Formats: sequence, C-alpha cells, structure tokens
Amino acid sequence: MVKDNIKSNIFTPTANNLPKEIFEDIISTPNIKIERIVSYGHTSPKSGWYEQKENEWVIVLEGEAILAFENSDDIYLQKGDYYNIPSFVKHRVKWSKSDCRTVWLAVFY
Repeated sequence: MVKDNIKSNIFTPTANNLPKEIFEDIISTPNIKIERIVSYGHTSPKSGWYEQKENEWVIVLEGEAILAFENSDDIYLQKGDYYNIPSFVKHRVKWSKSDCRTVWLAVFY
C-alpha cells in the first residue's frame, strides 16, 4: 500500500492518555515499510521481544525512549537520534517518556 497524493503530518495530534501505542503504516510495499509509532509512556509487552526478518531503522522525532536488546546494552534515544536494528535482533521498548508523547519513524527494509 502506498498512500499516493494524500497529504498528512507526522506530528498529527493524539490523545495524551493513549490506551496503547499507535502504529500507522505510511508506506507498505513488498520491499519497504515506513511506519509512524506514537508512544506515551508505553513499553513493549513484557511477554516477548520484537524480532523480524527485516532490518529496522528508527528515529525519534519527538520525545525520548530506551530500546533494550536481548544480548546487548540498552540504547537511550531522544529527539533526532536514530538507530539501525539488524534483522533477527531481539529488541523491545523498555521505556518511553510518560509526560509527553514519543513520535517514532520506523523504516523496515
């Protein structure tokens, strides 16, 4: 799915008390997926790790978060920080700022 000719804004407002993280596909094709994620104090489910066959490049556009990795040190990200997560690396969101939203852009390739 490619959203042709549709104007949107990565910073579209969201409620402050989101019951769960927002995941929105911006572009999704067989070779690439670009996704907007909005966290507001959310973390990944404690029962598991994200582990996908694609590489994942993430950037924090607003807010702060900590990514945890199964066999590596945690990574603290703030506005403007980006990180590339290789395919099949187990990771999760350990923390995101609770007094403001964190807006992520994730590119799966």
